Amino acid sequence: MSRILLVEEGHDAASVLLDELRRAGHETEHIEDGAVALHRILTSPPALTLLDVELPRVSGLQILEKIRARSDHPIIMLTALAQESDRLRGFELGADDYVCKPFSPREVAVRIGTVLRRYAQRQRVARPGMPITFGAVRGCAILDGHYLPLTRRESLLLRALSREPGKVLTRSKLLEAAFPEALDVNERVVDTHIKNLRKKLATVSAAHDWIRSVYGVGFAWESQARQDA
Repeated sequence: MSRILLVEEGHDAASVLLDELRRAGHETEHIEDGAVALHRILTSPPALTLLDVELPRVSGLQILEKIRARSDHPIIMLTALAQESDRLRGFELGADDYVCKPFSPREVAVRIGTVLRRYAQRQRVARPGMPITFGAVRGCAILDGHYLPLTRRESLLLRALSREPGKVLTRSKLLEAAFPEALDVNERVVDTHIKNLRKKLATVSAAHDWIRSVYGVGFAWESQARQDA
């Protein structure tokens, strides 16, 4: 059983979701105030936090930013703000997932399970034995003992992605990593290089999707096969 913290103003809005999480076997806690929630996460972190954006005293995005400065604690953002820019801001600050209101409580429960599995995988990968290394020669990478010939852009992208396994990096972040000297490059060029990278990574294991796509946002590095696949 995992302890899930729901940070959302208003008991009525939270009750249906809390009931669903309890049915799914989770222990739950509900906090309505942003400042109280921040203190609780820092001093007694739950397994995962469901975090509304609009909160009293301290906003959800402020909480996310402060938590990410200290840990990679799993956080799913809940918001009525459906603009792409709002979602991108959350992912750029380090959110593990983003759910827009109105949402299905059952869907949120499924997403919690997925994020918790990814977090457990990320913790394993963070220990010694990460399967990818980069050689001193530019364009050289070794993944699970397999040599990968890479272009300079592919190498820079792969370094950025593999540095933080499981974390979603937006196209703009990946563009900065792969084209640090460029001022006018379309973000969609990242997709082209990712496509080429995937072909090369498939030579190591065609069955494993090394680079996970997050629709409308960006990509994340998956070092090990996902248990929810």
